[in-house]
Amino acid sequence: MKVLVTGATGQLGSQVCGFFQKQDYDVLPCDREKLDITNLEQAIGISKNYQPDVIIHCAAYTAVDAAENDIDKAYQINAYGTRNMALAAEKVGAKLVYISTDYVFDGFSQLPYQEYDNTNPQTVYGKSKRAGEILVQSLSSRYFIVRTSWVYGINGSNFVKTMLKLGREKPMLQVVNDQIGSPTYTVDLVDFLNEIIKTEKYGVYHASNKGSCSWYEFTQAIFKDAEDILGIKMTSKLEPCTTQQFLRPAPRPFNSVLDHMSIRANGLTDLRPWREGLRQFLKELIAY
Repeated sequence: MKVLVTGATGQLGSQVCGFFQKQDYDVLPCDREKLDITNLEQAIGISKNYQPDVIIHCAAYTAVDAAENDIDKAYQINAYGTRNMALAAEKVGAKLVYISTDYVFDGFSQLPYQEYDNTNPQTVYGKSKRAGEILVQSLSSRYFIVRTSWVYGINGSNFVKTMLKLGREKPMLQVVNDQIGSPTYTVDLVDFLNEIIKTEKYGVYHASNKGSCSWYEFTQAIFKDAEDILGIKMTSKLEPCTTQQFLRPAPRPFNSVLDHMSIRANGLTDLRPWREGLRQFLKELIAY
């Protein structure tokens, strides 16, 4: 199977490339130097030349706060860049996987969000990613839209790595306790992508590690498991705080928990519980 990956040097894209290459797929990793997704002719040209069976579109503008003042660029990458990859996939008859986000919802629900709940993004980032979803649904005939949340992995910076660092440097850490979600380990997300691309069960999917927690509870788990698995003693005193105490330019969803109805309905393999994913990640850190 030939797989073209956009955003190939990013946190998820690099994991996709590494895993799929080990599975003996023919992989074309595309970073922004190799493929400018905002250039339609280039997107189509590279796709026609490579003739992929699947395009996994990981490239995105993910600077949530910066997007509030960089609206055109956020839409240029997340909406129009995604349109370009959808058109490129159609030209060569490839399946398209579009990685989306919990930010397409407003975060005010008391229940986990199902795939076909009404979207209501509250940020430029969320609105631009939702625009990308609409363009995929309009232009692609063989698509998987995969929404995920709170992603972390071995490559790049992320919340887990940041807490491991700050937990040994700061005397006290305040972490938000009124936003809940599902931390998602890139290894588990890539396993799911590997499963769906072999099917024709197209549509919208929510894929995150099972279970939920607040950022504060996530940090508590990081500290405990780091001591148990890495033998690292976290010296910071951990205190819960509210979103109101740490206002950001872009509002964060209070509820980012995603229900996996499509995974269940299509008989696919759900991701493991988030705490198991975290422990596996910390073991991966030892070997890294």
